[in-house]
Amino acid sequence: MTKTLLSFGHGYSAQALGRLLLPRDWRIIGTTRSEDKAAAFMQDGIEPRIWPGADMIPALDAATHLLISAAPGENGDPVLAELRDEIGKRADQFAWVGYLSTTGVYGDHQGDWVDESAALTPATKRGIARVKAEAAWSEIDGLPLHIFRLAGIYGPGRGPFSKVRNGTARRIIKPGQVFSRTHVADIARILDASIQRPNPGAAYNVCDNDPAPPEDVIAYAAELLGLPVPEAEDFETAEMTPMARSFYAESKKVRNDRIKDELGVDLLYPDYKSGLKALFAQEMSGG
Repeated sequence: MTKTLLSFGHGYSAQALGRLLLPRDWRIIGTTRSEDKAAAFMQDGIEPRIWPGADMIPALDAATHLLISAAPGENGDPVLAELRDEIGKRADQFAWVGYLSTTGVYGDHQGDWVDESAALTPATKRGIARVKAEAAWSEIDGLPLHIFRLAGIYGPGRGPFSKVRNGTARRIIKPGQVFSRTHVADIARILDASIQRPNPGAAYNVCDNDPAPPEDVIAYAAELLGLPVPEAEDFETAEMTPMARSFYAESKKVRNDRIKDELGVDLLYPDYKSGLKALFAQEMSGG
């Protein structure tokens, strides 16, 4: 039987997973809201579905694996809002279901460490919505659900270099502030490892080994580019949008032992320096 991944909200991370699965003769059906993205999917070997709008029942019938990347909205999880009953009826059909969540579900820990057993105490609307979505997916009886709590994602096309080059990168200093982050290639490898070693009910933190202050990442990017390090700005007095300021509402260091111990993942980019160095080399080579 052909392994078929139905990917709801087939975006940056899901596409990275697709690049691992397609050479192994997987069939991948990906949803998007965009006609342009649908055309790009076809060029990459993905079967596009414009959704919401398309009839997803044939795709659900074909699916052996589900990946949900679509973010929750005002009405909760968009996939469950439309297809919960249909997914529930097919729960035993799926070998693996993955839900991409966020480390924001843990809330603020004032720079302390958290692992997957930590209480879910989100401090932002986005985090609260994700906790509700995780719970809603977990309530479907018999669904082989795996939850992946992703830290800040970077990778090709999503690095700090362009902002450093054009002068819009900022080094906002908030004492004690640390973030965890993860390279998209490692996200794909972690999802792939889980597909090969299903453990329904498991939750995994997806991040590297090196939580770091955001200003250090910007400084290192500038160093790689040979450009001046942007001046430090104090968080309390810096002009920032409410959205930008909200990212500093939480500070924590996220443990990733489970992806190593249970899934056997050896990170390609265990810290931001190795990840940025590889991105820089890729950009310089035109890759």
